[in-house]
Amino acid sequence: MEVIVHWFRRDVRLSDNTALAAAARRSAETGAALHAVFIFDRDILDRLDADDRRVPFLHREVLRLRSELAERGVDLDVLHGRPAEALVALRAKLSAAGAELLEVHANDDSEPSAVLRDAEVAAALGEVPLRLHHDHTVLAPDRVLKGDGTPYTVFTPYARRWRDVLRPEDLALREPRWDGVTGVTGWTGADVPTLEGMGFQGGEDGVIPPRAVDPAVLRAYAERRDVPAVVGTSRLSVHLRFGTVSVREAARAGFAHSEKWLTELIWRDFYRAILHHFPHTVDAAFKPAYDAIPWRADAVGFAAWCAGKTGYPLVDAGMRELNATGFMHNRVRMVVASFLCKHLLLDWRLGERYFAKQLLDFELSSNVGGWQWAAGSGCDAAPYFRVFNPTTQLAKFDPDAHYVRRWIPEWNTGAYPAPIVDHAFARARAIATYKEALGGGGDERAPVQGTLAF
Repeated sequence: MEVIVHWFRRDVRLSDNTALAAAARRSAETGAALHAVFIFDRDILDRLDADDRRVPFLHREVLRLRSELAERGVDLDVLHGRPAEALVALRAKLSAAGAELLEVHANDDSEPSAVLRDAEVAAALGEVPLRLHHDHTVLAPDRVLKGDGTPYTVFTPYARRWRDVLRPEDLALREPRWDGVTGVTGWTGADVPTLEGMGFQGGEDGVIPPRAVDPAVLRAYAERRDVPAVVGTSRLSVHLRFGTVSVREAARAGFAHSEKWLTELIWRDFYRAILHHFPHTVDAAFKPAYDAIPWRADAVGFAAWCAGKTGYPLVDAGMRELNATGFMHNRVRMVVASFLCKHLLLDWRLGERYFAKQLLDFELSSNVGGWQWAAGSGCDAAPYFRVFNPTTQLAKFDPDAHYVRRWIPEWNTGAYPAPIVDHAFARARAIATYKEALGGGGDERAPVQGTLAF
């Protein structure tokens, strides 16, 4: 028996799945059995806390996927280990069962650590090809380039070129066809690893938002997206991150219902392209001069920011929402990020890593891009002299304090702390520090509005 394997990664769904559709097609064409695998990657999991909310969510989704595949006669092996070792062991198990592994299909991942992982897997598989397909963004990073073949580093011309490059087939449904597809005869899969066995606790079922795209939310998105007290955003970012919803489905909904929401998806493609072309930005400034900024050491201030006890209600409400739910409203993300970098003059990498730990929808490219935007150190970033005023932001976007009261019940009582830093002082200090570090230079362009979430 010959076998084709689909390796699920950031595409935990059957519908509209590029690599799975290709693997099913190859299975039907060659008569090879189709087998599927998901690997809980120890290189990733070993860096997480035992109460990380994302692992129980992913565990539940993988079990759902396993059941859906079983209905189609295909087995899903759920493994726990290092991917190269796990796939080599799977190949050996297939061989022992009299089956030959022909090829492995997966959707690509251009994050630096994922590129290294895939190179290791390809080497370990030897003559068995690892066939990678583009699926996680609407357009692959190398599809949207300048006329001279170099990448865009400013969003507006990137977005214009993105629309020029886009073709109907980029949004087409990639649905697997199951006619003629069979599983591995007599296969006995390994027991699914438990959360406890992998070192994790169970999570709350109510934390994850629905995966459905709500047309009503999208139609009102442009007017309501900046108001944290209302359901004005889709909350689909966690599903896009893990691929429980296809980004093409999201883009099709954007074209149908909301131009502004579609623009946010283009921002997502843009940040992924930046990380692909400039992988050093994971932990270094896109603009090298900004690495000279003398960030302060302030463990007390950082702890107050993390806990939502800075004395600035909008900042604190956002951080408490994040800590309680793993989500933070996109407008508030910009305010709390600016506060850390400008008011407290703390290194943007501290905030980026805290968000990476807490966010259900954490995506490295968007998180790094958003934090560097807030710090002024990224491509197409807010200029260093733009310092969000948390008080005026509250008055503008939560004037009746509905959002603040939801997360800070002690607000306007003696139990709520005074501001840990004066805004006027912090603003002047930030501008002076940046200006001196940059030699009086810096980016003097008009500020643009960046994005951190959907």
